[in-house]
Amino acid sequence: MALPTVHEVDLFRCFCPVFFHIQMLWELVLLGEPLVVMAPSPSESSETVLALVSCISPLKYCSDFRPYFTIHDSEFKEYTTRTQAPPSVILGVTNPFFAKTLQHWPHIIRIGDIKLPGEVPKQVKVKKLKNLKTLDSKPGVYTSYKPYLNKDEEIVKQLQKGVQQKRPTEAQSVILRRYFLELTESFIIPLERYVASLMPLQKCISPWKSPPQLRQFSQDDFMKTLEKAGPQLTSGLKGDWIGLYRHFLKSPNFDGWFRSRQKEMTQKLEALHLEALCNENLVFWSQKHTEVETVDLVLKLKNKLLQADREHLPVKTDTLKKLETHINDIILALPDDLRDILLKTGTT
Repeated sequence: MALPTVHEVDLFRCFCPVFFHIQMLWELVLLGEPLVVMAPSPSESSETVLALVSCISPLKYCSDFRPYFTIHDSEFKEYTTRTQAPPSVILGVTNPFFAKTLQHWPHIIRIGDIKLPGEVPKQVKVKKLKNLKTLDSKPGVYTSYKPYLNKDEEIVKQLQKGVQQKRPTEAQSVILRRYFLELTESFIIPLERYVASLMPLQKCISPWKSPPQLRQFSQDDFMKTLEKAGPQLTSGLKGDWIGLYRHFLKSPNFDGWFRSRQKEMTQKLEALHLEALCNENLVFWSQKHTEVETVDLVLKLKNKLLQADREHLPVKTDTLKKLETHINDIILALPDDLRDILLKTGTT
């Protein structure tokens, strides 16, 4: 897994100024919405952006994020133009100039100085974007976004209680990270379960045919599975889960996640196909076929070995050795002239 940073940020310290809205921020990051973090210093903007990116873990955030974005960045004009919709990116900024130039962005988080929480944070209401005029504006979340899920009051009460009892901020961060993890897993498990069902059955894999293709992802079919095997199995949160999934399926995060799963399952099919080949008596097969067909088989098997190495297919070392033995046995059974050529031949 690629980590955005080796430095694990203090989640609670970063979200403390806006922690009444952590669930809404989780939704915005999950959906790959354009987000701006306006902070007093580069370190505070960077830590808050990294905290946002990490809040949907173990799901990988697949859009761009800039922990510290300045007017000198090459995308400055692209991100500040009003002629097109803001891209799916999280920006961390400190320059007061951005309060005006990024005012058209749909979601803006304004944070004050991040201090170690010593008192219970005050309830900060979600504000309308038109109220964000300057960087002197009060801390808060400026957006017209309406969350799909009902607010989880329990996590807020738990964190507030921790502040009152002077619980260490590290412990508060552990609670918050576990909350985000459970929320993300409740959301992603139904998708994992449905995508696993797209995998062809092992009995459909024939050594003498190309590996079967994965079935197509169908949004309608997936939605039908949610009634009996949806997030309600692992989460008590109510709300418009269906609407959240529909929105997520159009996001860069879904695209990145699904491509990764597709690659994993395709490699698994290739590995199963290799195992099926190894379990066949290939020398006996070659004796029943022409020399041309046998040579073609040898070349294909050699390519299979190269592919397994190149793509790091999930194949046991014993399986690869067995396939190499099969290849050598087939070659040795061929006439001398063909044998010499095939022993020297490499494949690409």
